[in-house]
Amino acid sequence: MSEDQADFINGNPKLNELPQDSPVVAQAIAIIRQKAEADSSYWPFGLSDEFLLRFLRARDFCIELAYKLLKNYHRWRKECPEITADLKPSPLLNLYSAGYHGVLRSRDAHGSKVLIYRIDKWDTKEFNAYEVFRVSLITSELIVRDAETQRNGVKAIFDLEGFRLTHAFQITPTLATKIAAVMTDSFPLKVRGIHLINEPLFFHSVYALIRPFLPDKIKQRIHLHGSNYIPTFHQHFSENILPPEYGGTGPPIMEVCKEWTDYIMGSEGYLISISENA
Repeated sequence: MSEDQADFINGNPKLNELPQDSPVVAQAIAIIRQKAEADSSYWPFGLSDEFLLRFLRARDFCIELAYKLLKNYHRWRKECPEITADLKPSPLLNLYSAGYHGVLRSRDAHGSKVLIYRIDKWDTKEFNAYEVFRVSLITSELIVRDAETQRNGVKAIFDLEGFRLTHAFQITPTLATKIAAVMTDSFPLKVRGIHLINEPLFFHSVYALIRPFLPDKIKQRIHLHGSNYIPTFHQHFSENILPPEYGGTGPPIMEVCKEWTDYIMGSEGYLISISENA
């Protein structure tokens, strides 16, 4: 067995650093495409090199795991039309404009893209939990096109200040299960960490109900920092990338949110093209 063959069986993170035109990368793409073409499944997004490479990088070039992820991605999108059927962002504009979500300009020290969500900007009278989760899927579909993000994954910060029972009642076990599926084995992005800050006391009871539905891999990557979060929070995120509102020296949070909102709205044509009902 050659070294390349062993890597394709076991996976090798070092292969993620290879350029797309590398012969090894080309070989891996050819193998996974051959498996897909031999399958009777329908591939609505095609099997281009760029598309397949997302799945290979997400699983460190282990062919079997990458192919499983490819199939899970298509199955999940088909089985969750309430989230995936229409990725048009303009109906969610009020949520974006309120400053609910942004993506930091700079990556963290490990090269991960950093996403921020602010729960108190979610008006439950206007948007339900499936619409709010669609915000995450839209961002994921946009940032996964970037090679560095494919290699180094993402980290998410959830500011739970203002988290109320009206929010808690929206997070059902069914939704929690679907979210967990996306984070673990249904989307070609590596989730490197989930950081919760400003969580109220009653959130811990809510989390206790959700936690059993989360895979062990995700449980290990969840960090609860509380309201006095700065000391532990800054062990994971350097000050220079964080907004001032979170003890950093980077751009203000509303500036970050507006920049990302403008990018999303400018990408509406692409998002419509990859919607299930396109």
